[in-house]
Parts: sequence; structure tokens; C-alpha cells
Amino acid sequence: MRTIAFYSPKGGVGKTAAAVNIAYLASQHRHKTLLWDLDPQGAASFYLSGAETVKGKKLSKLLEGKAPIARYIHEDVYPDLDFIPAHSSFRNFDIRLEQEEGGNTIRQMLAPLSEDTSLVILDCPPTLSRLTEQVLDMVDQVYVPVVPTWLSLNSWNQLRDFMKDKKLGAKKLRPFFSLVDRRKNLHKDLVERGEDVLVNAMGVSIPYASVVERMGEEGRPLELLDPRSPAAEAYRQMWLEVAKDLRFVRR
Repeated sequence: MRTIAFYSPKGGVGKTAAAVNIAYLASQHRHKTLLWDLDPQGAASFYLSGAETVKGKKLSKLLEGKAPIARYIHEDVYPDLDFIPAHSSFRNFDIRLEQEEGGNTIRQMLAPLSEDTSLVILDCPPTLSRLTEQVLDMVDQVYVPVVPTWLSLNSWNQLRDFMKDKKLGAKKLRPFFSLVDRRKNLHKDLVERGEDVLVNAMGVSIPYASVVERMGEEGRPLELLDPRSPAAEAYRQMWLEVAKDLRFVRR
């Protein structure tokens, strides 16, 4: 089982849209996938609302070891795509984690799924917290959306410094430009400079597109909403890079 996270210290940068689309594409390539929405705002639930109901549950019993993680999973919201929705109580997740001594709670929670799940995707809240630190420590790769502006690049550099300072493995960070508007000179210039400004950048950038915003309204990933759109093609290219990073055999 491989585990990846989509994370950004800034909100509103296309993180959840990327997590949902990559999760759907992974499942379509017959990799049994679990998407866990760790963000109490629950944006991923909106993007998947075209499937069956995706109401989340409190994690208290799971944290106390009184309930298995399987009880929180909505199975096959799409074929081969399972989902753990967010719940408002996730806001207290960090408090509970601070009370735990030793080990990585997130890793321990996911361990029972290793035999039946190929890929776990964690959609993280835009905070630097105990929860975030545990996720960044235990995942194989971290995919970081960066809007091509100097302010967003500064946040990206701060994240790299945090990973290095905490010895969490900065090399696992895989940034990509998101919400790219090539009509803007700064966006165009920074994207063309690529790894000169964004270390270990992915070779794909996600365009700013109204069709991505429609995902929340329609409740469907882009492959179902508008597979011919440039944004859908960009996510397909991203999936190929993710699969290569994880050394998945193409299916």
C-alpha cells in the first residue's frame, strides 16, 4: 500500500480538486484507492456528492481504539474508490494527537487496510499542526499546489524549510503549479521557469478553469464532468507522474 498527501499551507489553491481527480483516475486504472478527507471543511465531500451520501463520523472511537477504521469508510463511491468523509469534529484531531505518546497515529490507523488497498490519498487541512506533521512524516509523497505568484512561492519555501527542520524528508515534496492563468505575465513567466523557482516541480501545471469550480456544483470529478477539457487532460498527465513516482505498473 502506498500513501500520498495533497497539502498546502494556503487554502483556495486547488488542493482538494487535485486530490479528488487523482483519486478517481487511480481507481479507474484499477488501483484500489481510499481518499480520506482530513480537512474539517469537507470540500472533498462536495466534489463527491454526485455519488451516494458521504456524511462523516466522529473519530473519537477510532482514536480510542474502540472502532476499526473500516467503519468510517464509504465503500465504492465509484468503482475501486473508497472514501472517508470529513466531520466537524476533525477540528479536535490535533488535540487528541497531542495526547498520544510515541508512534504515528495516522499510520497506525491505516495499517489494517494494507492488504486490500493499493493507494491511500490524504486531503490535508491548510495548517501546520500535529496532524499535518504526522501526515508529512508517514506518506510516500506530498503533492503541493502552488499558485504562480511570489507570495505562494514564499509559502512553498517555508514548507520546504519546515520539512528540513523537522527532518520529515523534504525530497518527498512534489510541487505543481495550480490555478495557472497564462494570460497573466507573472503566471506565464514562473511556469516557464519551472524548477528554477520550484524545486522538484512536476512537469504538469493545472490551469485556472471554471469547469474545476463546477466540480463542487455538479459533485463529479472532471473525467465524468468534462473529460475533453484542458483541465481534465492536465489531471490525466498528473496521474501519470504520480503513478511513476509511486512505481505503479500501468493498468
